[in-house]
Amino acid sequence: MFQNLDIFKMSHAMAVHAANRQSVVAQNLANADTPGYTALSVSSFQDIVRHQNSGSGMLATRPKHIGASSGMASSDLASDARSRSPNGNSVSLEEEMMKAVGIQRQHGRALAIYKSSLGILRTSLGRR
Repeated sequence: MFQNLDIFKMSHAMAVHAANRQSVVAQNLANADTPGYTALSVSSFQDIVRHQNSGSGMLATRPKHIGASSGMASSDLASDARSRSPNGNSVSLEEEMMKAVGIQRQHGRALAIYKSSLGILRTSLGRR
């Protein structure tokens, strides 16, 4: 029942995006000492939603539709153009830790939206 409401779909997508970003940040941190490693980043949630709703092509309303994507598209990943260390690595521990804090906030925001929307829905149905 709740999966068909757009607000729940959006909050779920926000949480999944935060998880994908956290995975990329963890990968960057794991390769912080790897010579020649280029740090990766994920497009912002706003850019991904804007790209999906741009009206180009058909939209999938169910995950089983042909062409429906599940997960993170390869176009959502990009390499960061940062200054490189002497060994050719572009990972900055400070920047990755700041990203991790932002990701935690994004995930918390997604859960707060879900919880608030669920409370509004329950109140409107007369349940509490």
